Amino acid sequence: MNGRMTWGKFLAGGIVVIALLAGAAMYWLQEYAYYTEASFKPGAEIMLTTIEGQQPEPIIADHVTGIDADSSPLRFRACFHTSMDQAMLTETYVAYPKAVPLNGPTWFSCFNATEIGEALEKGQALAFLSQSNIAPEIDRVVAVFPDGRAFAWHQISPDAGE
Repeated sequence: MNGRMTWGKFLAGGIVVIALLAGAAMYWLQEYAYYTEASFKPGAEIMLTTIEGQQPEPIIADHVTGIDADSSPLRFRACFHTSMDQAMLTETYVAYPKAVPLNGPTWFSCFNATEIGEALEKGQALAFLSQSNIAPEIDRVVAVFPDGRAFAWHQISPDAGE
């Protein structure tokens, strides 16, 4: 009987170790494995779609940093600053009424989806269409705060599937 208890403890311990390793691997894959630094075209790092021409055009964007991944078009996130004020942006660029920022990896600390989402709901930040269909049924969205902080992400187009 004593040998069976030892074998059972060994088996249970092995299962726990395998589960811990699998959990750590899944965490690493979700948080780090697929992300790379996003590349931006100099002078056209961030674009917004104009009301009049319905075409994306570059806006003033400083200190642009971003991440992206080939594994999913929804993994794009960017943080930047713009000197363009909300009133001018509202008069010139297409608003995005159903903006919902998606959580990014915790290590990309400049992008806080909860803070951005709450500011959008309260009207403190305004969302604009950067580019529609940047990937099939995926839009790039930009949110701008009154102090010029701004954030970009990809989300499923509200028109997808219609």
